[in-house]
Amino acid sequence: MNKSIRSICILLSLFVPATAQAENWPSRLIKATIPFGAGSAADVVPRMVLDGLAAELGQSIVVENRPGAGGTLGTALVAKADPDGYSILAQSSALAIAPAIYPKLTFDATRDLASVLMIGSGANVMIVPVTRPWKTVQDFIADARARPGSISFGSVGVGSAVHISAEKFRLAAGIETTHVPYRGGAEVIADILGGRIDFYFCPLATALPLIKEGRVRALVVSTSRRAADLPDVPTPGEVGLKNAESVFWLGVFMPSKTPRDIVEKFHAAGVRLLAEPAMQARLKKLGVEPLPMSPAEMDAFVAREIAENLEVIKAAGIKP
Repeated sequence: MNKSIRSICILLSLFVPATAQAENWPSRLIKATIPFGAGSAADVVPRMVLDGLAAELGQSIVVENRPGAGGTLGTALVAKADPDGYSILAQSSALAIAPAIYPKLTFDATRDLASVLMIGSGANVMIVPVTRPWKTVQDFIADARARPGSISFGSVGVGSAVHISAEKFRLAAGIETTHVPYRGGAEVIADILGGRIDFYFCPLATALPLIKEGRVRALVVSTSRRAADLPDVPTPGEVGLKNAESVFWLGVFMPSKTPRDIVEKFHAAGVRLLAEPAMQARLKKLGVEPLPMSPAEMDAFVAREIAENLEVIKAAGIKP
């Protein structure tokens, strides 16, 4: 056997097992980690999608919540897991914020994780107590500029997606406000309703019933397009605020060394599922809009988000 044929045989021997593995995947239960507490938007939406994917792939997907440290604890488990396609991660915008908040992470989001499926994105909406005098976001900004530091806002923790939305708005508006972090969204809502804090960039699905019932007032959405369910609420750009937009997104990841055929197979199943009218209707009800991307496009998107958030957190003076 000459040298060139021998080389080809060696390459084929390396390739065939990986191909067979991808063709047989999934042949057993898949474990999905959600690095946030049960009941949050970052838990409810992925669970719904993963349930549909189990049927699409013909294999059970068991979901485990592993919250803590802004989603980094559960993320680290998957980043270091065997790259065989049976350990997956359902993450959110928090993945692109963590590197700026936690400088001693045991994983690198762009190096140790491979993007698989973008589930979709949603807006946060700035809500204020109805007892406050602000009827428009312009009213709010004028008052905040007149009283630096006297206006407070809530979040579900330092570096959370809703915190970043508020900081981007604050920086664009040129105002000084006081950040009050809470353990969960329910506590923030309670204090907004009670008038104990002044504003909150709340996930749209959570805020919408309160807005419709007249229990809170919506001043601006966080995205570059108006929310279909809030057609009268402006975007930051429409009120003259530059670089204030932010989105809350949700996606699925695997360890970076997972065979690409498995990544593509999971991605294709997800695209089919997300194209179903029934699934689209369920996601829309939860305030999630399609954000179609290939795995490569999603990798680039996450890298850009990380870079942008590093700049925002630095400009806002947020300490790790």
